[in-house]
Amino acid sequence: MFLFQAQPWYNYLMLLAIFGLLILLNEISRRSQKGGFILFIILPLVLSLFVWPKTAKGTSVDDWFHFAKVYSSLAGCIGFWAIRNFKNLNKNKWALCFPPLILAVNILEAVVRDFQIGGLGLVNQVFDGMATTSGVWNYMNGIAGILNIITITGWVGICISSGKSKDMLWPDMCWFWIVAYDIWNFAYTYNCLADHAWYCGIALLLAPTFVAFTLKKGAWLQHRAHTLALWCMFAMTVPSFIDGSKFAVKSSQNPKALFLVSFLALAANVAVAVYMVYKIARTHRNPYTSELYSDLACYKTVKAEAAR
Repeated sequence: MFLFQAQPWYNYLMLLAIFGLLILLNEISRRSQKGGFILFIILPLVLSLFVWPKTAKGTSVDDWFHFAKVYSSLAGCIGFWAIRNFKNLNKNKWALCFPPLILAVNILEAVVRDFQIGGLGLVNQVFDGMATTSGVWNYMNGIAGILNIITITGWVGICISSGKSKDMLWPDMCWFWIVAYDIWNFAYTYNCLADHAWYCGIALLLAPTFVAFTLKKGAWLQHRAHTLALWCMFAMTVPSFIDGSKFAVKSSQNPKALFLVSFLALAANVAVAVYMVYKIARTHRNPYTSELYSDLACYKTVKAEAAR
């Protein structure tokens, strides 16, 4: 295979199983206030105290990035849960600054990691428990990630849906930004977490995007935070699943594949940035103090969803 080493048929079934399980657990956590509390507050507290100090030690998740990622994603889940369930927060402008901030922090963590790997000069060498190859692709994708942060727009329009699930909706976060994010994040996982990329670069990225385009439109960031935290907790608890089990999938470490995915990520995010500048020039709106895409169908669809 171009991106990954040859693998047995059951790994494709496992990919589908993880994709489905992430969607199921996301639905439980978003539809149930108690479910979210248990999954993102009680469970990680128990795991942090009694499980991860033992299971993560000496594995591919025993590094600063994985610990930063699991706790930053959990911080997002807890913050979003609070915003959704406490009226004094979901009406507070300062509280609504939290979602774009935690999103930007999560992207920046990956950007730093890409630049770090790029500077190490690795050639299919084991780094933090995974085969890794450094190259220009790390810098290309790091720049793509920075553009992805810059193009986060319209956070002032974040609102809570009127339905029972009280989802956190972001009307200005249109499909093209989400697609650019997914391409960038896949490239990041492929560059820096190569032997995890089959699951966290495909199933983990597709699950929140699928839900955001079907089951609950406009709540992509909420879906992304939930599924990311769930996957990170699983990876920290059972790292052997992605490190050495029969379901582990290794990257091909093909420089052409590494270059291609990062090139696509950079191209996609440059395109979104150019479109953002075009919309600013046409509308004279500030993308950070107003909603930039309010005339688009994707924005109007989410606004309608908020009233349900």
